[in-house]
Formats: sequence, C-alpha cells, structure tokens
Amino acid sequence: MEQEAVQRARGAAEVIQPLVEAIERDRGLPREAVDALVGAGVFKLCVPRVYGGAQAEPTTVLAVIEELAKLDGSVGWCAMIGVTSGLMSGYLDDSIAREVYGPPDAVTSGVFAPMGRAVATPGGYRVSGRWSFASGCEHARWRMGGTMVGGDAPEVLPSGAPDVRCVLFRADETTIHDTWDTMGLRGTGSHDLEVRDVVVPRERTFSLLSDKPKHAGYALPFFGLLASGVAAVGLGIARAALDGFVALAGHKNLPGGKKTIAHREVVQIEVARAEARLRAARGLLFEAMAEATIEAGNAVADADPRRSVPARARLRLAACHAATEAAAVTAIAYELGGGAAVYRTSPLQRQFRDAHVVTHHLMVSSVAMTTAGRILLGVETDTSTL
Repeated sequence: MEQEAVQRARGAAEVIQPLVEAIERDRGLPREAVDALVGAGVFKLCVPRVYGGAQAEPTTVLAVIEELAKLDGSVGWCAMIGVTSGLMSGYLDDSIAREVYGPPDAVTSGVFAPMGRAVATPGGYRVSGRWSFASGCEHARWRMGGTMVGGDAPEVLPSGAPDVRCVLFRADETTIHDTWDTMGLRGTGSHDLEVRDVVVPRERTFSLLSDKPKHAGYALPFFGLLASGVAAVGLGIARAALDGFVALAGHKNLPGGKKTIAHREVVQIEVARAEARLRAARGLLFEAMAEATIEAGNAVADADPRRSVPARARLRLAACHAATEAAAVTAIAYELGGGAAVYRTSPLQRQFRDAHVVTHHLMVSSVAMTTAGRILLGVETDTSTL
C-alpha cells in the first residue's frame, strides 16, 4: 500500500509543480493544488475505511508527507495537517464522522491548543475563541479548535488538570484573519481562526486527552503521529535540498578551474556526513513509528494505556531528532550552495527557511524532548500529549 500511496502523491506533485511559486507568493494552496491532493487520496489516509478512508499504516502516512515535502515544504505541511486531522474521525459518533469525512473531497484542519472557551448549554456548548497557526484552514470544510470548558461544569482530567475539549466548526461558522506573513512555510495559510458565540452540538466535540477512540481496530498514537508528520515534512525538505545541491555540484565549476565543486574534498566530506545524518534520522523515525503502532494496539487489547508509554516516548524523541537533523542537513546544503543559494531563484534558500520553521512546532520542540527524557529516566511526568 505504501508504494501505491507514494506513487499517487508523486502524481499530485507533478500537477502542483507549476504552482509552487504562486503558493509561496499567495501564502496558501490554490484550488488546483488542493484538488490534486484530494484526487490522490492524501487527506483521507488516516480516515477509517468505513468512512471511505485508506486506514493507512502510519509509516505509509509519513512516506507520503515526506514525498510531498520534497516538492515544497508548504505543500507537505498542508498535507500533514489534513492527514493527521483525519484521525479526529475516530473520536466522533458515527453519524457525525460520516457527515464530516464521508465526502470524497473531505478536508479538515485543526488547532489543539486550548485558545477557546466553551460554556455548556443544553445538548452542546457555546464557544468563542481565536486560534493562531491554523494551517490549511482556508481550504478545510471543517475546522477544529481546542477549548477549555468553563461555567458551572468545568471539565477536568483525573489528575485535576483541565481537560481540552476539541470542537469541530463548519467553515461558515468561522472567520479567518489574514495574519500569516512569515519567513518560511509561507504557503501553508496558517492564519488566525476565530469563532464568536457559536453553539455547537456535543456530538461535534471530543477530547483527545480523556476520550477513547471509537475505532479500536485503528488505534494510532495521535500526538505521536502529529509530531512524526511534522518531522516528515522536515525530512522531505532536507532530502530535496541535499539532492538539489548534489545536482548543482555536478555542473558548477570551481572558480578559475575546469573541475566542478563536487571535486572539492571538503564538499565530499560534508555531503557524505549530511547523507548519513539524514538517513539515520529517517531510519530512527520510521522504526520508532512502527514500534509505537504495535504497542498502541497492544495497549488497546490489554486495556492498559500505560503499556505504550515507553514506545511513545521513543517516538517523540525520534520525531524531535528528525526535525532537528533535517534542519541541520538543509543548512549544510544551503551553505555549500554558496552565493547562488541566496537568490530567490534558488530552491535552497526557501528550503532553508522552511526547514527552520518546521522546528518551531511545539510537537518537536525542546519541551517535547524534555518529556521523552523524563520518561527515559523514570521521572514522573504528564504523558497525556505524548
């Protein structure tokens, strides 16, 4: 299945290739690019088969995201957001899941951070809030925002910490504020999303922290897959940057000489080291993802969620490491590219910018690495977002 899914992603990339400059310039995906991703089945990779999804293996998901990020970081990022948002289908009642994810062109997006406030009403919640970094919101029919439930019945976890209730909004219930003007990943359209006093039925809400997925046969580590998807974007960008430099080195001559820069020993050493770092980081991520998937299934079967914690910690470590290494490898390619790399016509400058924005995502940040380290050391820690 992975080979077939990656091949479809490559077909979509061929369609999107002529649109890359427009994506960067207009700070979002044009309809043609979205349609190409929909046609390739990208956005429904993590949707259960009962709703018309692929119910793909996580390593397949990572390979597809990586493939699209090779074309363009923003395309890979939007694919990652749409793919991982598909996991929300597993937390919804059947009727809502079919309404949201049943259409063949279903696209969702979401921001988990609890930047909204929900007040319980008969049968649902009245919600207001504004969420930043709402990647892909412009082309998503349904948009999710994390909330804290206030009022007379605040929702808390067994630990006493507040729960985060995720709320699904129709596109017409939301307002997008054009705020995304950044150094990298400019084409992701990660604007601010706002709702004001929107009443939402309870069936369109769920908790990733306290609810159990309704599809036990497709139990994936939600936050682990999100972090790994972020890292896969970085890996795809780095792969394209390194391959692009190698191609450049084969025909760019040394100053005043007839040999190409590929003949410089320092270039040979740096490229070899970069190749090793990139392959090692990718290998660790895919290995950890496969292990965490198995353990997630075992945890469901044994009704013991703690069983999968060590594997999920290793997955988060691998995702953080991959994102960091990908940015470092991209930087090496950019530096080796020399003066030509600084021009807007060079893909290396955009890849450099995009790869370093990837590392700012909370799921692959130093905070996430700290959580993994605490678990490896046997120090008590909160694992709710692991």
